[in-house]
Amino acid sequence: SVHVLSSGYVNARLEKETPIFNKQRIDFAPPEKINSLVVSSNQLCMSLGKDTLLRIDLGKPDEPNQVDLGRKDEAKVYKMFLDHTGSHLLIALNTSECLYLNRSVQKVRALSRWKGHLIESVGWNKFLGSETNTGPILVGTAQGQIYEAEISVSEGSLFSTNPDQYFRQVYTLEEESGPAPVCCLEIERGLEGKFFIIATTRKRLFQFVGKVPEGTEQQGFSSIFAMHADHLPSFREFPANLGFSEIAFYTPKLRSNPRSFAWMMGNGVLYGTLDYSRPDSILSDERVWVYPSDIDITVNKPISIVLTQFHFLLLLPDRVKAVCTLNGQVVFQDLFQEKFGLLTRMIKDPTVQQIWIHTEKVVFRYHVQRESRDVWKMYMNMNKFDLAKEYCKDRPECLDIVLAKEAEHCFQNKRYLDSAKCYALTQNYFEEIALKFIEAKQEEALMEFLIKKLSNLKPSEKTQTTLLTTWLTELYLNWLGILEGDPSQRNLYLDTREKFRTFLSSPKNKDCLFNNRASIYELLASHGDTEHMVYFAVIMQDYERVVAHHCQHDEYDEALNVLSRHRDEKLFYKFSPVLIQHIPKKVVDAWISMGSRLDARNLIPALVNYSQSASTQQINEAIRYMEFCVYQLEETQQAIHNYLLSLYALCRPDSLLSYLEQAGTNPNRIHYDLKYALRLCAEHGHHHACVHIYKVMELYEEAVDLALQVDVDLAKSCADLPEDDEELRKKLWLKIARHVVQEEKDVKKAMACLSSCALLKIEDVLPFFPDFVTIDHFKEAICNSLEDYNKHIEELKREMEEATQSAKRIREDIQEMRNKYGSVEPQEKCAACDFPLLNRPFYLFLCGHMFHYDCLLQAVFPNLPAYKQAKLEDLQKKLAATSQPSKTHHRPKDADTISLGKGQQSREQIKADIDDIVAAECVYCGELMIRSIDKPFIDPQKYEEEMQSWL
Repeated sequence: SVHVLSSGYVNARLEKETPIFNKQRIDFAPPEKINSLVVSSNQLCMSLGKDTLLRIDLGKPDEPNQVDLGRKDEAKVYKMFLDHTGSHLLIALNTSECLYLNRSVQKVRALSRWKGHLIESVGWNKFLGSETNTGPILVGTAQGQIYEAEISVSEGSLFSTNPDQYFRQVYTLEEESGPAPVCCLEIERGLEGKFFIIATTRKRLFQFVGKVPEGTEQQGFSSIFAMHADHLPSFREFPANLGFSEIAFYTPKLRSNPRSFAWMMGNGVLYGTLDYSRPDSILSDERVWVYPSDIDITVNKPISIVLTQFHFLLLLPDRVKAVCTLNGQVVFQDLFQEKFGLLTRMIKDPTVQQIWIHTEKVVFRYHVQRESRDVWKMYMNMNKFDLAKEYCKDRPECLDIVLAKEAEHCFQNKRYLDSAKCYALTQNYFEEIALKFIEAKQEEALMEFLIKKLSNLKPSEKTQTTLLTTWLTELYLNWLGILEGDPSQRNLYLDTREKFRTFLSSPKNKDCLFNNRASIYELLASHGDTEHMVYFAVIMQDYERVVAHHCQHDEYDEALNVLSRHRDEKLFYKFSPVLIQHIPKKVVDAWISMGSRLDARNLIPALVNYSQSASTQQINEAIRYMEFCVYQLEETQQAIHNYLLSLYALCRPDSLLSYLEQAGTNPNRIHYDLKYALRLCAEHGHHHACVHIYKVMELYEEAVDLALQVDVDLAKSCADLPEDDEELRKKLWLKIARHVVQEEKDVKKAMACLSSCALLKIEDVLPFFPDFVTIDHFKEAICNSLEDYNKHIEELKREMEEATQSAKRIREDIQEMRNKYGSVEPQEKCAACDFPLLNRPFYLFLCGHMFHYDCLLQAVFPNLPAYKQAKLEDLQKKLAATSQPSKTHHRPKDADTISLGKGQQSREQIKADIDDIVAAECVYCGELMIRSIDKPFIDPQKYEEEMQSWL
């Protein structure tokens, strides 16, 4: 059946859910009646009839092992006891004898020291026992004595000595009427070497507590019982008497010590937990389950008890009852058919948690399945919500019910915050819960509920996230507004403010807050909470809003700190015009710290507005930043250099000239606008700067004209600049001379001009002097000029004589070369191809090397410049054309001769031109060989092809 729960979960259950205790009849038909059955560690031992013992390894159930007791008398099996390892089996006979059988052997041995005692119980040693040795164990008899004993199997030959090492009495249990049978014994070890021994009679439960020194455990438990020789140990007693009692323990899988107990006695079942930290008694949280009316200890008294994690099971003659230890309710009852006979015994294998029941002829087994399935509900009804949640972790529909119940419980007890936390984890309707807190006027709890609900939402639930985020913001702002006005709530206000800021900065809420930041800003503005508006803007990285807020409140330093911290170029461009009006030095420092991340061109408008209304000191800050851009960042943008130039022209003329000089005189490497700079300097009357700019622009005449208005020496330096144009230099010097003579009327200075420039002669300057000037002033200059002319004439004569001698020597060399010859032997070979030289046209060089014409051409051509290669190809074509015979066979003889004569002359000229190119020098001795030193032997373009040919 499938039904929808109010929590929103769908719970699908089977029509018949598997019960917790699932009974299974064992397919086994015993040949004789079953007297006794014990199970431990998957080892089952069964007494059949009078003399048969059947052992079954439940891991291999198809391989049973049968052992004969070997008794010929009328002795019967009274009880059997199997240790925790399944190795040691004790068989108590009704004749007050005891037999022993080890799992590894087939032979039963009698324990001689035990004879004369009817064994009722055995307390096994779980700490020292092994497969061959039991360690010190405790044995209880029907006469009330407790004995300490030890059984050991020799490893050499199996019972070379008696298996019972010793058997000594340590204590006697008594009730009010005297010694009483020892029904059960249990040995447990607590903390720090402390041991707890539990012994029961029909009506009493005794506890013996004592320490066994470390390393002496093998000596047994005599010391613990000796402590109670003079006084009774602590015990629990109940008035009713079953004639026997039985105690059961539950040990979790991963623990070595039991966690809980259940003692079946005359009045009912005493059950509880075991607390090993207690000094005198380990029994804790004790409760008594009184037998109900359908259990009469005189008619159908209980026979056995076993304990599981949450239940104890009672075996009655015809049925099994399971009682929950949490609430004492009977949760399971299983009635057995009469045909199986009366139920005899119920035991539990502690290692695999299986429960076994037998009659005289049938064996049943109970599997415990998901025992904790309904435990959550019981804990929930007991208001133990933490335990309830622990047991429904993997069942969300049950967990939701527990959380809803816990939330309602907390709400009813006015624990509103705890209630909100639980409600947030449930699937209950959101609106109902929210209205519940609103009606109770519990805003803090409502906020807690919304926060938890928000944290549990999935990323895909964007609408719900937006709703909760906005609502929480509104609630926080309301709550902060109330607390802020109450001085007595200062600490709570600070705590709430911190929570609100944590909420705003939460990474999980970041996307939602960012997408809805406009609504959040409106909420913050409506409450007038500028502090959190700025805080939220910082979280959203909305630094523009933060900086604007600081600027509006004249907090310029704070605004600049935000800009400097987050280093956003666009924000610098936007807010610099405002900030530089108030804190110019700090703003420029911030710009400089940003370095190349800022484009200075975008800051120029701010500087321009600022410098137009600022003092010289403030303009100096603008100059400082521009100098940083030019000299440190090495900016080349023309706008930056032009602006710096304008600032220099306005306030720092000295720096202006040094800047221009540092920029150099190469127009291609100058980053300012020359025409703009010239106009600017002219407007402000900076003539030196103008002269420098004229020089850079190569307007030397204008430079000299302007320099003459300032300084003659400056003009002289300008006049020498056009080094390649003597005519212009002379013209410029004449300008200077004219100015010196006509304007300054200084003859000496004019003569100094003559000595400064070699291009000027006295005759060039004389026209500038007035008629009344006497020759005395420049007589020396005229004499010097005449002497120079005489020296020049003599030098020309000497050069003419040298030229005549050179021409004569050249004619002689030419004549000698015409008569020079070389002899070639018939066996001579070409230096290039090594074939006989005289077979084809050849060249003979003065160095002695000889080449065929075509071999020389082949060696020289690739190394010629491109234009010579083209010329050589053209000459070869012309030579080939002149050598072709005429197609006309009938020509006048005279015309033929003339044509041949002209062709012969043209052909000789062509061959001479080819010789000039090809045979200009020996290919082995000339410059061609020197130039080819760094040329690779293999052309790089043909390297791959050549390499492949070698493979």
